[in-house]
Amino acid sequence: MKRLVLAAVAASMLAAPVMQAQAAPIAAPAVPQSNLVQADWKKPHDRRHMQRPPVAKKKDMRRPHWQRGQKYSDWRRYKGVKDYHRYGLRRPGPGQQWIRVGNDYLLVGIMTGIIAGIAAAH
Repeated sequence: MKRLVLAAVAASMLAAPVMQAQAAPIAAPAVPQSNLVQADWKKPHDRRHMQRPPVAKKKDMRRPHWQRGQKYSDWRRYKGVKDYHRYGLRRPGPGQQWIRVGNDYLLVGIMTGIIAGIAAAH
């Protein structure tokens, strides 16, 4: 009796997906074609009449123009570059130090703050 019940349960489990696959799909209610709305992506856009969004003006982001001999009074707030060889910089002379300001390296005098050399970062 157990085998008969187990065989019936196994057959019903195997037959359920097959029966669902053979079932007819449920038909959607008929909708007249005149009530359908065409999607916007199918319409060609005429860009001549479209307004552009206002563009925010960017701040003046020009790089400062460093020159040799120019005094840079704010150089103390930047940390000195110790591994200057790593960045392809020459060894600073006595009383000089490389600092990185933005995307530039400046060789400044420690006592005076006068720029002795300039290099652009990679």
